[in-house]
Amino acid sequence: DIYAETAILMDADTGAILYNKGMDEKRYPASITKIMTCMLALEHSSLDEQVTFTETCQGVQVAGSGHAGMQVGEVLTMRQCLLLLMIRSANDVATQIAEHVGGSVEAFVDMMNQKAQELGCMNTHFVNASGMPDDNHYSTAYDMALIFREAIKNDKFREIIGTQSFVIEPTNMNTETRSFSSHHPLVVRSAPEYYEGCFGGKTGVTDSAKNTLVSGAERNGMTLIAVTMRAAELGQLCQDQTN
Repeated sequence: DIYAETAILMDADTGAILYNKGMDEKRYPASITKIMTCMLALEHSSLDEQVTFTETCQGVQVAGSGHAGMQVGEVLTMRQCLLLLMIRSANDVATQIAEHVGGSVEAFVDMMNQKAQELGCMNTHFVNASGMPDDNHYSTAYDMALIFREAIKNDKFREIIGTQSFVIEPTNMNTETRSFSSHHPLVVRSAPEYYEGCFGGKTGVTDSAKNTLVSGAERNGMTLIAVTMRAAELGQLCQDQTN
């Protein structure tokens, strides 16, 4: 028995399914959506590209959601954006990445859905780049494992999701130095939930999705992917993935 409503454990090398609980049942993914956003950004841009924030990003800077408080006209590198995307889970940055890479958020979402289809995802549909709640934004544990399996083939992706902490130096619009730390408990070495061999992943939480978690771990020559969706607490998903 596990806390999560749906879950999968997959061998990343072979695709073999080692554990399955409702892996094809649709659930709201919340911010594990950003795995796809990051993967596509890495495929279609360079880390040193300059990203200028526009009014598009302002609409998702709402109370109670993760954002970095980016200002219109502020400039970051794509590398900084991807760190804020995956470590801070910033919805405003996700939206700006989408506009920068796709030309518009809508075009980028089309890219997300096309990529999902290419990877064999049969029960996934995205409507935004962040995972903000929407009835038509859903995925499954199996589909998210497929997406993560593809993403971790990229060493830059692995480096980003394994980052413990980072700093954004003052920008053209902000005089402060901003510090951020990973909130993926299995990755953070100082956390009680730390799991040796876990190289990264993504957390997610909204009222409608509850907590979601994707993690990758390497031990004894095996690379495993765990996806757990919809549980009341993140700690419960950490227990699910490590037990």
